[in-house]
Amino acid sequence: MIRFPLVFDISRTHLLSKIKQTTVASLGVTFGIGTYIILMGFMTGLNGLLDGLILNRTPHIQVFNKTTPSEIQPVERFNKATTDLHYVHSVKPKARLERIHNALPLLSELRRHQQVKGATPQTTAKVFYLAGANKLNGVLNGIQVREEIRLFNFKDYITEGDVLSLVRRKNSILLGAGIAKNLSLSVGDRIQVMSTNGTTFSLLVSGIFQSGLAEVDDVQSYISLPMAQQILGAGRNHITRLHVKLFEMADAVPLARTIETLYDLRALDIKTANAQFDTGSDIRNLISYAVSITLLLVAGFGIYNILNMFIYEKMNDIAILKATGFTGTDVKWIFITQAMVIGLLGGTMGLIMGYGVSIFIDNLPFITEALPTIKTYPINYDPLVYISGVAFALTSTFLAGYLPARKAQQIDPVEIIRGQ
Repeated sequence: MIRFPLVFDISRTHLLSKIKQTTVASLGVTFGIGTYIILMGFMTGLNGLLDGLILNRTPHIQVFNKTTPSEIQPVERFNKATTDLHYVHSVKPKARLERIHNALPLLSELRRHQQVKGATPQTTAKVFYLAGANKLNGVLNGIQVREEIRLFNFKDYITEGDVLSLVRRKNSILLGAGIAKNLSLSVGDRIQVMSTNGTTFSLLVSGIFQSGLAEVDDVQSYISLPMAQQILGAGRNHITRLHVKLFEMADAVPLARTIETLYDLRALDIKTANAQFDTGSDIRNLISYAVSITLLLVAGFGIYNILNMFIYEKMNDIAILKATGFTGTDVKWIFITQAMVIGLLGGTMGLIMGYGVSIFIDNLPFITEALPTIKTYPINYDPLVYISGVAFALTSTFLAGYLPARKAQQIDPVEIIRGQ
């Protein structure tokens, strides 16, 4: 039977007798765990920020009309029975209206679907922003503001003004930050926009929208859905896109295929729309885990080397312990206990270090024009990062102590005493 109180007392004596080596080993674990927590907190926080910029504003499914060539050409319908080969060159896309046919009934149907959290309509109007004699190309997106706020965090991207002004005042506009800068406009000013049919409208700038993507902010602005339909000279059923938000993003691909099959529309799922971004995010996560685990392994090898030195320096002590009745198992657990104490002390200090430095980084100013709503560096305080760090520290220190401990277990005290 292992006498744990006595085993722990001898382990404590060994650790305190070599306090310098014990401190170095503990600091190795501390810096390994601390750096792991800091790196994982910062990298996952950064990935979360980038995911938020892209994915929070991207619907899980975008529904719009297809613009594709007809699969069956007229010549094939004319004479199906012949074995002649038909070569058709310069096939043009099938002529289709930009608006979605029966968009309002389809919108109601999608909102009732059990997998759908919400769906919003959009009407897109291509316009020219007028600045004196200059005309700048632009796109006005007619939206239902309250639903955009609820489903896509639209409010977070308004840097100036009031997002709900589109509800209160029909002829107001949330102007893209790039357009506002290029035309020297601010909240309260008026901007003239001209539709593709030549009609001019005067809109009140009630807010500035900034997504952080220059190619978007230099072109796009937002108005109310009725105002967009008025600019196009269309009725309330003129809707060019439906944006769908699901409860689970994983359901986007199969539901998108179902919509395409049932309604003869293009349904673009979020996985397809952001394939390159997802790949980049996965690679960043892989690099973060690889570097972090390497740090912990380095700390584990440090403990292994120090415990090896302990064993060689404590050969006489081991011989005396065995000669006085301690079993090989007792000796093994003495060194395993030393390793676990080092891992526990180093892990605890590593948690404190990682959390403290994370708070420091989280409060550092991070000011950039591309991300106006971000004020400090992003940090993720996920408890799983801290739990996994401590678990890995204890596991690595146990293994680092187990191998030298087995060597100590097999030492023959007669050989040690004879050598003296």
